[in-house]
Amino acid sequence: MNELAENFVACPYCGERISVLVDTSVMQQRYVEDCEVCCRPIVFDVSIGGDEDIVVQANSENEA
Repeated sequence: MNELAENFVACPYCGERISVLVDTSVMQQRYVEDCEVCCRPIVFDVSIGGDEDIVVQANSENEA
């Protein structure tokens, strides 16, 4: 599996579809990144399944 994989999620604030790069060498991670459209902070929870499925959840700071 490549170490970086592109995924698309909807911003929890503005609803715009944005691209995120996921480091697939780390099985579980949480980080904050600003939306490239509305500039509000998004909390990303990323997990890599045993079958190498990538799950990305994007939440507002209040939901995290």
